[in-house]
Amino acid sequence: MNLRFHLKFVRGIELNKQDFLNKGFQRFAERRYERAILLFRKALELDSLLEPAYSGLSESLNRLGRIDEAIPIVKKWIEINRNDPLAHMALSRLYVQKGMKEKAEEEMAISRFLAR
Repeated sequence: MNLRFHLKFVRGIELNKQDFLNKGFQRFAERRYERAILLFRKALELDSLLEPAYSGLSESLNRLGRIDEAIPIVKKWIEINRNDPLAHMALSRLYVQKGMKEKAEEEMAISRFLAR
């Protein structure tokens, strides 16, 4: 079966952004990160403002060690909602893994401020 077709239909039912998001988190929980990435990306194709998809996508990439790919995803998430403390915390964690201590501390400070 064609993967594009499979990503649009499951058992003859057309999927919506929430379906792709939910399936992405299911695959993430199963540690099937490559599949989760595909599903989160599909959800974002349908709604580029779907913040949980950015979270799931960036963490899936992170779990695969693809930090350089995850960072711009989180930055896009922050562009959409700069007041989300979780987005800033996620970026801080990625910066820590890259050894970028000062940037990590800046993002963590922003996260803490926003979480008040």
